[in-house]
Amino acid sequence: MVFDLGETLVDETRNWETWADWLGVRPFDLFAVLGAVIARRQDHRMAFELLRPGFDLERERAALDASGRRWGFDASDLYPDAVPCLQQLRAAGLRIGIVGNQPAVVESMLEDLHGLADVVGSSGRWGVEKPSPAFFERVVAEVGLEPGGIAYVGDRLDNDVLPAQRLGMVGVFLVRGPWALVQRSWPEAADASLTLDSLDGLAERLTALGG
Repeated sequence: MVFDLGETLVDETRNWETWADWLGVRPFDLFAVLGAVIARRQDHRMAFELLRPGFDLERERAALDASGRRWGFDASDLYPDAVPCLQQLRAAGLRIGIVGNQPAVVESMLEDLHGLADVVGSSGRWGVEKPSPAFFERVVAEVGLEPGGIAYVGDRLDNDVLPAQRLGMVGVFLVRGPWALVQRSWPEAADASLTLDSLDGLAERLTALGG
């Protein structure tokens, strides 16, 4: 079982609110622009560009950190079902991975969560981002199983579920967060191997699926 991080295991609301404050706009404005970008199937970083043309995300993240308003996650950001789900899966004998499109520094955060994982990775350290096939090939190499023996859980059809399935994995679409709420109406949503609105009972659902 391999999990995306943002809006799968972690609620990113606090970080988006931090970015709105840094940009000098209301959270409502940033969320509205982000929703439009998602609906247009554009990269989420376009939301920053629309609000501040020429925005350099990495430079601004460094400036944000230097200001004392550090970007990142802690235990308070975890969804309530995240740790119980990982604990259940470990008890069932499954290998667990946590890998998403995040800066490398995220791998040193959320120690309790990562302590439940056999594989922890990030696009920042790997040098390749979803939805590139190379990202999912790296997942396969890190986990050490054939693609058919791996389920990838994420909140996005375009970045998580469908590219994982194209490589032969089981794609689990978790319907929560802004991407999922928009993308669940896409025709492609019907192609997901499994669709959930919570991580509760994930192991049982996969068993019923035959995974």
